[in-house]
Amino acid sequence: MTRALSLRDWAMLLVVALALLLPGFASLPPVDRDEGRYVVSSQRMADTGDRIDIRYQDQPRYLQPVGIYWLQSTAAALLDGPEHDSIWAYRIPSLLGALIAIALAGWIGAFYFGRGAGLTAALLLAACFSLNFEARIAKTDAVLLASIVAAQLALMRAYTDPASGRAMAALFWAALGIGLLVKGPLILIVVGATIAALVAWDRKVSWLLRLRPLWGPLLTLAIAVPWYVAIGVITDGAFYAKAVGQSLMGKVANSQQGHSGPPGYHLALFAWAFWPGSLLAVYAVPFAWRARAQPAVRFLLCWIIPTWVVFELVATKLPHYVLPTYPAIACLAGAALFDPNPAPIGRLGRLAFAVVSLLWLGVSAVLASVGPLALWRIEGVASPVAITLGVFGFAAACAALVLLWRRRKGAAIAAFVLAGALVLGNTFGYAAPRLEQMWMSPRIEAAVRLARPCENGSLVTTPYHEPSLVFLHGRTSTILAPSGAAAAQALASDSACGLALVGAVEEADFLASAARLGLDVVPTTRILGQNYSNGDELSLTLYRAARAHEDESGAR
Repeated sequence: MTRALSLRDWAMLLVVALALLLPGFASLPPVDRDEGRYVVSSQRMADTGDRIDIRYQDQPRYLQPVGIYWLQSTAAALLDGPEHDSIWAYRIPSLLGALIAIALAGWIGAFYFGRGAGLTAALLLAACFSLNFEARIAKTDAVLLASIVAAQLALMRAYTDPASGRAMAALFWAALGIGLLVKGPLILIVVGATIAALVAWDRKVSWLLRLRPLWGPLLTLAIAVPWYVAIGVITDGAFYAKAVGQSLMGKVANSQQGHSGPPGYHLALFAWAFWPGSLLAVYAVPFAWRARAQPAVRFLLCWIIPTWVVFELVATKLPHYVLPTYPAIACLAGAALFDPNPAPIGRLGRLAFAVVSLLWLGVSAVLASVGPLALWRIEGVASPVAITLGVFGFAAACAALVLLWRRRKGAAIAAFVLAGALVLGNTFGYAAPRLEQMWMSPRIEAAVRLARPCENGSLVTTPYHEPSLVFLHGRTSTILAPSGAAAAQALASDSACGLALVGAVEEADFLASAARLGLDVVPTTRILGQNYSNGDELSLTLYRAARAHEDESGAR
């Protein structure tokens, strides 16, 4: 059994992964609110060169450590123009993180279960719906996943190989340091839960000495501690109170921002989040139980189960929280598919798999219809291209199922990946960038460009405070006013060049305050749409100060 991927295999994986991950990568507008806040803060870092403090406009942003902001600001500085205003540049670290995680999953699968299992693991992870979303978004999760998989690979080698050397130990501790800089102690939850489960299962700890515990932690500290000390000094400890006390512990004890769910939340969403590989993951369950005595299988189970349980118990829940378990699930799915000695399934097993297959097909149908339905419902467009891609995507999913039942493994995997490419490309690459009514910030910025009296005028906005607009218009020239009165005051201070974007509810207060200030204002554009981040229907009006020869309606 070949336990390594060839250069040709790696080249194929890179091409396929990029074909899956790139559609929509540059054409999707900034996504509110998390991505918008990350890129505005990273843009400030790229502009100012301040690599210690993290700020959203002029406000502290002490929710995560600095690692992702370093990576995003560096990508923007190296790859973007002097304005640092191209969203794709800030997404490069997420894309690279996803590619690294895919490659490491392929390496693990091939080394422990053979070439076919390794290719399957990498391809399933590359086509995974959840990872595809994270790879296109400029935030922490894809980069964190890469550091977690690197640490888990090194830990797995230490667990399974008595001759595991210094290189693997160095990889383990370096990955921990990087993970701590990207998202704090979350990497320790996955790694610590895995170690605790393995020690409890085997009742042995001696294998941990292969990680070189005398010098290894010093490497982690050398990577992570300097910034943690620096931020503590310049903020007088405020970073720790906010990031640990409020953000991290708050998510554990209470659901934040309405992101809650009962235990079982992640399991209920798994068929969608790991699609199309979720069918093969179910297929791997009997294999994993039967082969649990194998050290590699045992390690993967201890990687998946404790981490999954922890995130099912945490009060705050989002679908990507269990993403760190997906590489291990993909490896087990590949190992099960290419098991050289498969056990007979039996009548009950075939019946159960038939039921699961029908449910999976239902999920496939829903995902294949997302793109065309979104265009029809939001834009009122029955797009032939979106409909065709959706139909072919669902047909590929059906073909994958038939081929899997016929035990045509290679063809089945190819059909799974093709289904993923068609559905994901349709959703992220074709349909989503065309949902103009949903993406309000690009339309607002286009209206501002047409209406602004000066090239560098300010934009004061209330109550529309979405980070995507701050990024598109400029972090220093966008003023987030708390009320209509405050918006009028800010416009009065920049009446020659400024513009005000005012919501319908705040409009009367804005106009009354402008009149009290002796400021004549003229409406230039009304923008209607839905704020997709909270579902609110919005009516926004863009105002500028009237010139001397204009009346209140804007007529000359």
